[in-house]
Amino acid sequence: MMANETPLYNLAPVIQVVAMGALIVGAILAFWWLKHRATDPKQRVFRLTALVLFLTFDLVVFGAFTRLTDSGLGCPDWPGCYGHASPVGANVHIEQAQQAMPTGPVTHQKAWIEMIHRYLATAVGLFLVVLCVHAWRRLPGQRLWPTVTLIWVMVQGAFGALTVTLKLMPLIVTLHLLGGLLLLALLTIQVHAPAPPLLQPPMARSLKPWVVLILVLMALQIALGGWVSTNYAVLACYEFPTCRNGLWWPEMNFQAGFELLRPLGRSGDGETLVPLSSLTAIHMAHRLGAVVVTAGALALIVKLKQYGLVPWSRGVALLLLVQILTGISNVIFQWPLTAALLHTAGAAMWVIVLTALAVRLRDNSISNPLVANREF
Repeated sequence: MMANETPLYNLAPVIQVVAMGALIVGAILAFWWLKHRATDPKQRVFRLTALVLFLTFDLVVFGAFTRLTDSGLGCPDWPGCYGHASPVGANVHIEQAQQAMPTGPVTHQKAWIEMIHRYLATAVGLFLVVLCVHAWRRLPGQRLWPTVTLIWVMVQGAFGALTVTLKLMPLIVTLHLLGGLLLLALLTIQVHAPAPPLLQPPMARSLKPWVVLILVLMALQIALGGWVSTNYAVLACYEFPTCRNGLWWPEMNFQAGFELLRPLGRSGDGETLVPLSSLTAIHMAHRLGAVVVTAGALALIVKLKQYGLVPWSRGVALLLLVQILTGISNVIFQWPLTAALLHTAGAAMWVIVLTALAVRLRDNSISNPLVANREF
């Protein structure tokens, strides 16, 4: 059976795929328990939440790796691979697809990349089940965020399925990326909520709107970046600071470029290829957004220094430098994998840092002996 003859949904391997995720979770939990069994229970939960945040960050970056290596359809059905729990069982189908199209979407390497991404996503989902169950059993006043996070990871799983079944439709893939970053924000809230406020209430009220504004601008810029990546519009401009052929403002079709409901590489009618002018419009919109975000980030750096938050200002400055350098590298070096991954990782770190800042700039003071003397 060839890839295009494979049913889009095949639920036969669900139990096995979940078992693979549970195996990962069990191994990590066993190590975590042995390392932290003597610590206070509340501190253990805090550290486990921080660990899940780290694993979710890894998952977002690995998702970018899956997309950038064209492995998103490495297994053309969901949730398994040709109805099997791993590429091992699907070896015959993968071999047939690879022989028919050696550089096509289905190869042994791409199948493994895609399934590892699914195993990691399943593991993160199971970790969030553990955190939510613990909150409902032991933490009556702290159930909201674990519950919201668990619900959202289910939505994110649905976007993951649609990514495959709708054949990498740009809108779905972009929403899947944004959903992963929202998951990072939700976990960051839980990690930093117990920590003491960074500033006294009047100063926090003055600075927080700046942080929220930059967070909103960054979210919009990440959405534009996702649209660039999922439409393969990075290469529409191959010069910097000009676009191509020495032109600052080449022909662009913004209406066609931002037509949302269309398949990958096609216009809304599903037949016409997306013209270069449309891809150029997508690329240039992201560049213009970068200028706005950079200006806002520089203003935030100055503000953070004025309020005495020098380590935070340095962190934001470093993130800004990484994003600028990797963004330019993607253009002049023709979208190298390392630069593209670092660019995605930088975007994820922006979400974590700005969300943490927003949480820590609250009006109320929290007295918690577990974290009172701890700087995050």
